[in-house]
Amino acid sequence: MLNTGKLAGHTLFITGASRGIGKAIALKAAKDGANIAIAAKTAEPHPKLSGTIYSAAREVEEAGGKCLPCIVDIRDEEQVKSAVESTVKEFGGIDILVNNASAINLTGTLETSMKKYDLMHHINTRGTFLTSKHCIPYLKKSSNPHVLNLSPPLNFQPRWFKDHVAYTMAKYGMSLCVLGMAEELRPFKIAVNALWPKTAIITAAMEMLGGKEIGQSCRKPEIVADAAYAILTRNSDSFTGNFCIDEYILKDAGVTDLDQYAVSPGHPLLPDFFLSDEDLKTFDSVPDISIENLKQPDTDKSSEKVFSKIEGLLSEDIVKSTGGIFVFDITGEPKERWYIDLKNGRGSVGKGDPPVNGDVTFVVDTESFIQMFSGSLKPTAAFMSGKLKIKGNMGLALKLDNLMSKVKSKL
Repeated sequence: MLNTGKLAGHTLFITGASRGIGKAIALKAAKDGANIAIAAKTAEPHPKLSGTIYSAAREVEEAGGKCLPCIVDIRDEEQVKSAVESTVKEFGGIDILVNNASAINLTGTLETSMKKYDLMHHINTRGTFLTSKHCIPYLKKSSNPHVLNLSPPLNFQPRWFKDHVAYTMAKYGMSLCVLGMAEELRPFKIAVNALWPKTAIITAAMEMLGGKEIGQSCRKPEIVADAAYAILTRNSDSFTGNFCIDEYILKDAGVTDLDQYAVSPGHPLLPDFFLSDEDLKTFDSVPDISIENLKQPDTDKSSEKVFSKIEGLLSEDIVKSTGGIFVFDITGEPKERWYIDLKNGRGSVGKGDPPVNGDVTFVVDTESFIQMFSGSLKPTAAFMSGKLKIKGNMGLALKLDNLMSKVKSKL
């Protein structure tokens, strides 16, 4: 999507913009000659994640914009207030607020510590509310003011709650800010909208969790940045209170080549969370998870035979590239527990408890388990539909998908 110059001279305050989607939005606006305030915590390089507020600021200025890097923990009201005031002093006002900063922890109720719960709610919901509160007085003075939250549509299907209640509540808190503030601020012609990606987006954090293999099924952050640009260049008095999906916004704007955003064009894409059934149906590589009558397993297959096949495929290379112990609690009749040790030697498979504690536990019924390893049910679809529950290290859980792809051709 080409830049139009409409954001030239406009000031954007973007939280969490030292890397990923937030930085991509900043760079897109910078090409118009916009002023960018980057409000994020990362002042020193992270050992595993590239990018700081200062390196992002350099990129913004190289792209054609002006940048003010601000060290901000959006849980701290004084830091937020100070950053907003510094932005106004530096650039003369604020025209656009992008609430991008977020925290994620995909765990069930018993596995979610209150420290993680508080972190997600303080950054996602409270941080969005707090930053909005301090920017609104200046947005009221803008000729085309916008608030854009990187948060999902309010889809209240139980499956989006039951496996990670705390995270869903925290993200939906951001979306509820859109729902309420859009009406509250309508008299002031301040647009408040939400934007959410239709597919998984490759970021440094995603690569750290799932390895480069997962990236092939993702799109680049630029698709979200282009969609944000399409929203933020609209008239604020005529486009507000919307829960937008990046792909649809771009199609409305006339973009027809979506392959330009794919990490690996032609490779099947992973859907993001919180999508509707209709949206999920558009993913050719993912079964319609709203339909219960998925392909039945062949009668000559069983969990025992699947694990036998897995054992024959293990190698030191697989162990080296994976490095985890996976436990499978199979809930069919009879109930079974199996483990795959991909941490020691050339790997091993066993029935019952592993010799040491597992890193990840999968809870799945026999039918879905066989479907996953035979390729007729994607792990992502199984997880989203509640057929698969995951406890433990999510990064290792994502790596297991590589083993599944090797096994399915042997079943």
